[in-house]
Amino acid sequence: MTSKNKSALSEKDGVSQPETTSKSSAQKIKRNRRKQPSINEFVEKILGGDITFLSRAITLIESTNVKHQEKANQILDACLPHANKSVRIGITGVPGVGKSTFIESFGKHLTSLGKKVAVLAVDPSSSVNKGSILGDKTRMEQLVTDANAFIRPSPSGTSLGGVAQKTRESIILCEAAGFDTIVIETVGVGQSETAVHSMVDFFLLLKLAGAGDELQGIKRGIIEMADAIVINKADGDNAKPAKIAKVEFNRALHLYPPKDNGWQPKVMVASALHHKGIDAIYAMISDYINNAKQRNFFNEKRKNQNEYWLLETINQQLKNNFYNNPAIKDQLKIEIENLEKGTTTPFNAAKRLLDT
Repeated sequence: MTSKNKSALSEKDGVSQPETTSKSSAQKIKRNRRKQPSINEFVEKILGGDITFLSRAITLIESTNVKHQEKANQILDACLPHANKSVRIGITGVPGVGKSTFIESFGKHLTSLGKKVAVLAVDPSSSVNKGSILGDKTRMEQLVTDANAFIRPSPSGTSLGGVAQKTRESIILCEAAGFDTIVIETVGVGQSETAVHSMVDFFLLLKLAGAGDELQGIKRGIIEMADAIVINKADGDNAKPAKIAKVEFNRALHLYPPKDNGWQPKVMVASALHHKGIDAIYAMISDYINNAKQRNFFNEKRKNQNEYWLLETINQQLKNNFYNNPAIKDQLKIEIENLEKGTTTPFNAAKRLLDT
């Protein structure tokens, strides 16, 4: 008598699972994904304060796709009459100074007063070192969940001009969406401070007590640009050094030439972690803005900034057109070879290239 040995590991055919999504539903979802909202729909939703459409419009601005750029420009043109109604605040300071904590504490204070806050960034290095400013929105976990706040990480790109242009255009959309306070964050080294300074109404520099300018990587020019300096992390053992640093910075600021509007930059201390000094900082910024508006300096500064960005954009485009010209690319290689051989000077080579 023979018998078949059955393995204990044998399996039976299971019951087939029903499809979670019907074919018709899947096709409908696919069609909706392909279907892009019209410009009118974008504008209507943005003006209505729809964060999703605001994010999508900023994504169009950041895109290098020509069709996306055309659409973004049309959205910007339609939103422009509803913009320019915010206060733009630039915040800078080296990594470790507590920018994220400060911005969160500052933002939460503003939203508690009924303000709508948008946080943007200028960081052209983000695509290189992946250590972008605002790269991790979880550092502002309270603010990111606030219904009256909008946080947008830095657009990726190595060109400061490109990143700054995208940020300026994003400001317009945020203002059209009803955000009355725009905070622009940048790292405290390099050229990005100049770019941010030229697009904000108030420029705030965060510092640490007990660290020299050399250690912090802060250049003298950044202190000159600042409308106020805040010594952050003024708590615990740092409280006393922060007060001493405040006195020292106050002395130093008196050596700098006065601002065009007569404003004397202030030095304040704060502990963003413990929400101390934040209300006084906002009161000081409000005083500055009110004085600037009364003296018509506010609007004058905005006009000058627009002129600056007009010329900057033209310069950037001319530069791009020049280097992307096929004839220039070929000639540039030849001129570099001639320079290496010592048969020409940089100035003559440049003249030939420009004549080309």
